[in-house]
Amino acid sequence: MRFKGLDLNLLVALDALMAKRNVTLAARDINLSQPAMSAAVSRLRDYFRDDLFVMRGREFVPTSRAIELAGPVREALSHIQLSIISRDVFQPAKSDRRFRVCLSDFMTLVYFQKVIKRVAREAPAVSFELLFPDDEPGDLLRRGDVDFLILPDLFLPDTHPKAPLFDEKLVCVGCPANKQLSEQLPLDRYMSMGHVTVRFGRARRPSIEEFFLLDLGLKRREEVVVPTFHLIPSVLTGTRRIATIPLRLARHLGEASPLRIAEVPLPLSTFTEAIQWPALHSGDPASIWMRELLLEEAQSLA
Repeated sequence: MRFKGLDLNLLVALDALMAKRNVTLAARDINLSQPAMSAAVSRLRDYFRDDLFVMRGREFVPTSRAIELAGPVREALSHIQLSIISRDVFQPAKSDRRFRVCLSDFMTLVYFQKVIKRVAREAPAVSFELLFPDDEPGDLLRRGDVDFLILPDLFLPDTHPKAPLFDEKLVCVGCPANKQLSEQLPLDRYMSMGHVTVRFGRARRPSIEEFFLLDLGLKRREEVVVPTFHLIPSVLTGTRRIATIPLRLARHLGEASPLRIAEVPLPLSTFTEAIQWPALHSGDPASIWMRELLLEEAQSLA
């Protein structure tokens, strides 16, 4: 089917190519042969008068024009999917929907594992793909790469709907033998001690306490950087280093690896965990069901 000279099937091919960055995998994803996908690439290039994708070694790299097109194309296809195709009544017990959720390992350990257990009982064929924070949250929503973001409200853009889950506070943790970590830790000692910090993904996105410190004009001495929260106890053991993490996480990790816990000597040490979803999904019955379940589990946790 053509619309103003554009074969709309080519948009499906472009979306698959942006997702897979590989002609063979993209063709398989939308049930095309590789020659047919190669022909689609050629027709896309002719229509948009741009290479769209170039080979760099073995990597299929999108041009700036392809990146510009990716968001609107994904949004258009998502709108068709949600508004026209998926209008059947959603039945959780019969659904095989897969939800893509971006969240930290902190929220996975203390909160989302409870969600997974409940869904396994109520909707056993529903599945999840969990992603660590990496790209800009707004980009993930705009491109339709995730169904939900679960992050501190501070990190969520204002361009999509969101809802609070529960409040959390930060604490300092260290090895139980670390005598410098007193229950009431002075700020000067906190700043002078070596810190273990978390940075997520290729973009090395910092966790929330980094933003509180920046607001106060403070910079810690980072001695160890790890990619996930659950690695923190192992690199604190036997040292005088400290880490700043959410209280619920400190209690959870302390069940397996004893930790000394102290108050954070900062005026800004509380935040709100929240969920956010693409605006296009607001009326999607499956998304509505999952949102209600997420909020109910958050209430029980709080």
